[in-house]
Amino acid sequence: MLRRTMLTITAAAFLATPAFPAAHSMDIVDTAANAGDFNTLLAAAEAAGLVDTLKSEGPFTVFAPTDAAFAALPKGTVENLLDPANKDQLAAILTYHVIAGQVMSGDLSDGMTATTVQGSDVTISTDSGVMVNDANVVSADIEASNGVIHVIDKVIMPDM
Repeated sequence: MLRRTMLTITAAAFLATPAFPAAHSMDIVDTAANAGDFNTLLAAAEAAGLVDTLKSEGPFTVFAPTDAAFAALPKGTVENLLDPANKDQLAAILTYHVIAGQVMSGDLSDGMTATTVQGSDVTISTDSGVMVNDANVVSADIEASNGVIHVIDKVIMPDM
């Protein structure tokens, strides 16, 4: 009985460990790189020349699309955006995923809007889970030394 209790406690402690260990001691870029599911986002940030900005003091709130979110875009979209000729368009899309300042999930309310670094607003919905425009927040409040990451399941696009 004691052994089973210890195994249960150990398993519960293991499962409760955050997916981003010690993320708050790393900046947003390093936290995303450490997570392993943001390779496309990081490659895009590099191509757009935004890595140094995302490593700066901040704070920033990043709505970070996963690799699967980028893969769901129409065929050829990512490759087209990564073309150096489209750097400005790529930067506009990526900065549409960033808000200046640190916005935690507890700061969000239904129907609120927030102005992105790109200049356009995103709309937050909390009716059935948290959404940013039409993307679901699948993991929230991942703290980094210079802000916070909220993982989303879709690439959101500004009006261009």
